[in-house]
Amino acid sequence: MSWFKRLKEGVSTATKSKKDVPEGIWYQCKKCKETSTTKELRENNYICPKCDYHTAIGSREYFEILFDNQEYTRLNDDLISKDFLQFTDLKPYAKRLDETRAKTGLNDALASAEGLVNGRPLVVACMDFRFIGGSMGSVVGEKISLAIDRALETGAPLLVISKSGGARMMESAFSLMQMAKTSAKLTLLAKAGIPYFSLMTDPTTGGVTASFAMLGDLNLAEPGALIGFAGPRVIRETIKRDLPEGFQTAEFLLDSGFVDLVVNRKDLKETFSDLLAFFSASGRIKTPSKMA
Repeated sequence: MSWFKRLKEGVSTATKSKKDVPEGIWYQCKKCKETSTTKELRENNYICPKCDYHTAIGSREYFEILFDNQEYTRLNDDLISKDFLQFTDLKPYAKRLDETRAKTGLNDALASAEGLVNGRPLVVACMDFRFIGGSMGSVVGEKISLAIDRALETGAPLLVISKSGGARMMESAFSLMQMAKTSAKLTLLAKAGIPYFSLMTDPTTGGVTASFAMLGDLNLAEPGALIGFAGPRVIRETIKRDLPEGFQTAEFLLDSGFVDLVVNRKDLKETFSDLLAFFSASGRIKTPSKMA
């Protein structure tokens, strides 16, 4: 057999073998570029087994990590955004919403749920970056407000997990209003003495950072998360200076006093379990009366 024929058959075999491998088995880390299986990644809480890089995950994954036995009750899933301004940029906002819902299976950029964390109740509102960059529109603000109402109703603490590019400008001032709305609603939790925890993940920027994300009784972050108002490129171009090493990372903000704790995702459930136990012991958490 000629070398050309052997090469041709080898290529055909390799191509067939590659096609026989189902999609999604392998994961290549964005940071270290090393490859692992998606099974390894999932079992490691979606953290790269080689370099500890925290990959982007959505609300469903956070709910499964946090809640006991992956059991929880979703809240206010029926709320969806409307194009009440008939806004158009590269495409109509209404069409963008329909396409994003179909592509992601999400109704909007935030999902909320309640359940138990090592036997203690917690209400969680979690952002999804896949839905228009996790942008904060009217529905996001309303669902956070309703999650606050649920925490007030049951006495359970509230956790908001942020992952956002900022305000959803396709909703104009209605989006910006959510900054004031969510911030004002959080004062009701403070007056009721119910703890509010804010977990910032990569990225947490814009109007989200300027409102509810930085208002926690405790502000936590995942390792390496980008946290800030304007991005580092915009700041660099504005001030015409190089920025400090690691500027706007969770670790930099921890050293600067803007973040209280940086938590590895592997330790996320136990960390919140310890916080709930601490606040329960201090009398800040009452036994929920209406939790499903």
